[in-house]
Amino acid sequence: MTRVEVAIVGAGFAGLGMAMALRRAGVDSFVVLERAASVGGTWRDNVYPGVACDVPSHLYGFADHPNPDWSALYAPGGEIRAYLERVAAVEDIVPLSGTPMLGAEWDATADLWRVRTGGAHHGEIEADALVLACGRLTEPSIPDIPGLETFPGPLFHSARWDASADLAGARVAVVGTGASAVQLVPELARIAEVTLFQRTPAWIVPRGAHAYSDADRASFAADPATLAALRSELDAEGEARFASRSGDPDAAAAAASIATAHLESQVGDPALRAALTPDYAFGCKRVLLSDEFYPAVASDRVRLAPALAAVDGRTLTASDGSRHDVDALVLATGFASTQQPYADLVVGEDGTLADHWSEGMTSFGSTVVAGFPNLFVLNGPNASLGHTSSVLMLEEQAAYAARAIASRDAVLRVDPSAEQAYTDEIDRAAASTPWISGGCRNWYVDDRSGRLTLLWPGTVAAFRARLAAADGSEFLPAPIKRGTS
Repeated sequence: MTRVEVAIVGAGFAGLGMAMALRRAGVDSFVVLERAASVGGTWRDNVYPGVACDVPSHLYGFADHPNPDWSALYAPGGEIRAYLERVAAVEDIVPLSGTPMLGAEWDATADLWRVRTGGAHHGEIEADALVLACGRLTEPSIPDIPGLETFPGPLFHSARWDASADLAGARVAVVGTGASAVQLVPELARIAEVTLFQRTPAWIVPRGAHAYSDADRASFAADPATLAALRSELDAEGEARFASRSGDPDAAAAAASIATAHLESQVGDPALRAALTPDYAFGCKRVLLSDEFYPAVASDRVRLAPALAAVDGRTLTASDGSRHDVDALVLATGFASTQQPYADLVVGEDGTLADHWSEGMTSFGSTVVAGFPNLFVLNGPNASLGHTSSVLMLEEQAAYAARAIASRDAVLRVDPSAEQAYTDEIDRAAASTPWISGGCRNWYVDDRSGRLTLLWPGTVAAFRARLAAADGSEFLPAPIKRGTS
């Protein structure tokens, strides 16, 4: 049995960020559990052709680890994974790789978490505090399509890319037109004939990607102030995008106009253009960035079809009745985002985290949860963003969690009224946004309650201020022990 002050689950951005925050707060007794063989999180798992970040590289990294060597404005996935590996090495963070969390239960008698692990380090870990840094886009969502199991060819989700499948010259179906598909389809179209099944078109704006030259990278390396100034500029640009994503009428209209002009300039066929035009408010679903998707769909290498309705062997039937024979099937259908898989594994004072979140994820400060003492969740309830880098959010969460852990003199139990007040605050802020009232279905909203449970409905600056204002009153007073006065 291992005994530590803090157990961290996950070795992606959130897990590494938490480990660094603990060290800076003077907490060195921790362990990082990672079910996979290495660090990297989503950037380790997603290796499909064209995978890249849609947040500027110099904003998509830790503040304490600027990287002058990014190759482009938007880094490819492999570079981001390599960046995380370097950070882990520099910080001397060595996760217990190949070690999934099988379960975690709060022991009220001993006031600690008992974490059961499997794999390479099978056993039990006792920890005063538990940090779930498991990511929010980890478990692929597989659609319930009649006959899907009858497909005889290569069939896989984009997040579980099968590199052994030879797709050159093949007829490949891609299901979905979200962020992954927008990156993947242009790459597949270079080597294969693609049938693209679209349920709902996305708002897509120009990516405007450019590579950084050797001179650029040399300048960043030689003058950290230049790099810091660029990060500050990108931060301001990202925060400015919040207005258009959250429903400001003028900002949304201007952004929608840019997206519409982008579509019109790249797709000449009126019928195809109409099929690719969203009928919901700008920002309701994730706004995508691409300069290559529309030209690919407009080419003779891609056929656009409505939503996939059924599969019968190699024959795929769309919702309009059209039939398409294909050799391989790729599901770019997103992730289980609002119902996190780890929630069933965590047992607090009154049941599982999944029970507590049965009508949608809730918390205080997007980080701590009533009924789960000394538990901290990064990238959990209302901690995602639709306008800028999520790394900025998780660094704030990690700093808050590290402060609370380092300064605690008793078990930290969230006051249920504090969680309810924070939840009400989120609901009020979200009510008038396109995420709730924009006329679309999105992965930000929990279908069970209709609540916005993924996105923070504000700027990063507002979130930073919100956590900075947390003074400990979100936790219940420690009970007076018997025999003391």
